[in-house]
Amino acid sequence: MKKLLSGNEAIARGAWEGGAHFGAAYPGTPSTEILENLSKYEEVLTEWSTNEKVALEVAIGASFGGARALVAQKHVGLNVAADPLFSVSYIGVTGGLVIVTADDPGMHSSQNEQDNRHYARAAKLAMFEPSDSQEAKEFTRMAFALSEEYDIPVLIRMTTRTCHSKSIVELGERKEVEIKEYQKDFQKRVILPSHARKLHVEVEERLKKLKDFSNNFEYNKIEWNSKDVGIIASGVAYQYAKEVMPEASFLKISFSYPLPDKKIEEFLKGVKKVIIVEENDPIMETEIKAMFPGYEIHGKDMIPMINELNPSIVRESINPEEKKEKVDLGDIPPRPPALCPGCPHTGVFYILNQLKAIVAGDIGCYTLGALPPLNAMDSCVDMGASVSNAHGLDTVFRKLKGEKKRVVGVIGDSTFFHSGITSLIDLVYNKGAATIIILDNRITAMTGHQENPGSGKNIKGEPTKEIKIEDIVRAVGVEDVHVVDPFDLKNLKKVINDAIHTDEPSVIITKRPCALLFRKVKWSPLKVIPDKCVGCKICVRLGCPAISFRDNKAVIEPTLCTSCGLCADVCPTDAIVPVDESGTNIRDYWDYDEHVNNRDKEVK
Repeated sequence: MKKLLSGNEAIARGAWEGGAHFGAAYPGTPSTEILENLSKYEEVLTEWSTNEKVALEVAIGASFGGARALVAQKHVGLNVAADPLFSVSYIGVTGGLVIVTADDPGMHSSQNEQDNRHYARAAKLAMFEPSDSQEAKEFTRMAFALSEEYDIPVLIRMTTRTCHSKSIVELGERKEVEIKEYQKDFQKRVILPSHARKLHVEVEERLKKLKDFSNNFEYNKIEWNSKDVGIIASGVAYQYAKEVMPEASFLKISFSYPLPDKKIEEFLKGVKKVIIVEENDPIMETEIKAMFPGYEIHGKDMIPMINELNPSIVRESINPEEKKEKVDLGDIPPRPPALCPGCPHTGVFYILNQLKAIVAGDIGCYTLGALPPLNAMDSCVDMGASVSNAHGLDTVFRKLKGEKKRVVGVIGDSTFFHSGITSLIDLVYNKGAATIIILDNRITAMTGHQENPGSGKNIKGEPTKEIKIEDIVRAVGVEDVHVVDPFDLKNLKKVINDAIHTDEPSVIITKRPCALLFRKVKWSPLKVIPDKCVGCKICVRLGCPAISFRDNKAVIEPTLCTSCGLCADVCPTDAIVPVDESGTNIRDYWDYDEHVNNRDKEVK
């Protein structure tokens, strides 16, 4: 049977067909859908982990127990998991261990453009690079057997384009594989220096054997055409180059570490010149030039190193004279990203802007609080850095310069579980006095509404223990703790203002569900009374996409309004009012708190 699948769906299917028993991940675009789809197969036990390091460590434990295990994360997630990654490379596996990394060329949803092919070389892992969904499925299926045969974890390097593009996949049956019996192996699994020295020798021997595998791997193939130009490419870059220069000869590399040196040499001898087409870093180019000096090999002297490739970029890079004219799109106004209408984070950043606080931010929807008109975030480094950065800023101002600044760290609920807890412990232990605001919107929102330890449900939506953030905060020693409603602007401003003027660590937990959890709930939008609107534009400073201005009057788009009430709160002339279905002003007898609480109950 054939089916149209995205690369992420195909990875999940390949894991199922390959006999996977266990899967773990922390959600992160572009890899999120891998575990979401794997969780649909009853034969595979799946878990959302608190972070990528934990996910890999749990999967390693599952492998030690004899199960075939898969871990998935975006490229920067593998940074978090790097510590166990390098150790398990030496240790090896019992059950097959497959690690999927989803790189993000062009940084569509990431803070950097790192090329995780470097990890295969640095950690000495076998690596596949699928170029479409069929290969994503096949390589994942193969990877479990390869992992067990060569006693090595296998890295599968995807990219945003291969993750999300769809192509036809020929489906296969599941290969049932028995979970191996557990056996103690002290010298293999206890990575003491004396053991590691011996294991390193074994790792190098594995790589020699894997080079033979690479040279004979059927998907590392030469396609002979014109001998004037030969193109070496891997992953989705092969598809781009093939579209642009179908007449050229190709060496398609699908198992890219270790590289197939004999097949590369055969290809180099058969063509006049070679162009290596690869996204981001010149990894293959550097290695191939080092292995085979003297050949005419082009790479980054033609192909851009920065941003995602596409057929047009490859065409213009190889044949600049064929550069196409850009299409005139007309005067299309820019559409900057913004928090959703009714987002519970909006009020927090509105108040922080008013208080002129120094705000260390974090990774999540709320990073948008840095943009106009909220302008309420000074930094964003990585997951959990908001707490540590805020502590560092406060330490410099208060302890080194003798100044009291209004320093705040802002972090989401899922991110707090991911890597904010240890940072908060550090802040308390080292007598910090920064204020930390934890934005609890009851879900992992930015990556598409995945459950987390605070939501009370697991990956399959089944009830589980709900970890309460306020209990953790108090347990690590924070005494000044507040749980507030971010839609109550007056109280929110008072609580934040009081907290940033204390000389002890304080934590404010804002608790309101993500507005997008209410997509099936109907509510009455708010409306502007034109005669009362004085055109002050205070409501626009919230950055709500539902509010615009026409003829110097505020206008609320009813299809976008979620009736959160923030604009009504900030309006100095009471020009923004709730209306019923007939459009009648019901402000005088409308209980906003009751309205929102009833809405929350409907969602639950």
